[in-house]
Amino acid sequence: MSSRKTSTPQWEQLLGEVRELHPEVTAGAMFGMPCAKVAGKAFMGSFDGGVVFKLDEPVRTEALQLSGSQLFDPSGSRPMREWVVVGAENQDRWERYAEAALTKVKPS
Repeated sequence: MSSRKTSTPQWEQLLGEVRELHPEVTAGAMFGMPCAKVAGKAFMGSFDGGVVFKLDEPVRTEALQLSGSQLFDPSGSRPMREWVVVGAENQDRWERYAEAALTKVKPS
C-alpha cells in the first residue's frame, strides 16, 4: 500500500469521533485507502496525511479555498470534482467537512 494511502493517528481520531456520533458509519477501503462509509457509500478517506471528503457546493468551494486543499485525483490524471483533499494544516475543519460529506451520501 502506498504511504499516501495509509491511516494516521489524526484520521483514526476523526473516524472515532464520527462513529461516536453516527454509529451506522463503518470503516472500509476505497482506492486502497482507509475510508468511512454509510449504507455502503464512502464519504471520506485518509489520504496523504489529510482527509478527502465528498462535498456539495458551497462547502466544496470553501474547502478548496483552504491552503493546501485540492481536488482528489487518485489516478493522477482525472480529478474527481466532488472530492476534496483537506490537509492536516486544516485539521480543525475536518469534523465539519465530515458532517457535510456524511449528509451528502446518507440515505434520507
